[in-house]
Amino acid sequence: MNVPAAWYLVLAAVLFGIGAFGLMTRRSALIMFMCVELMLNAVNLTFVTFARTLSDVGGQATVFFVMVVAAAEVTVGLGIVVAVFRRRSSTSVDELSELKG
Repeated sequence: MNVPAAWYLVLAAVLFGIGAFGLMTRRSALIMFMCVELMLNAVNLTFVTFARTLSDVGGQATVFFVMVVAAAEVTVGLGIVVAVFRRRSSTSVDELSELKG
């Protein structure tokens, strides 16, 4: 059974839209990180879909690098959020804007 590539692309667009909506409406840094990860995974699904459709390995190699960058982003971002949470007892982005100096 072959699933058309358009279905994967529609799913990726829906996931990206959910992530973008969550990023714009939520104020918690942790939720915002999760939304960015959802958006990156939607892009990864698009890359894999086109790699499969075009019989090219380049899209799958790009997905590997995007996953590495996403893991590094989560590690650094979570470290910053934990450090701020220990000082302020909140992960609200509105309160973090006070740290601009």
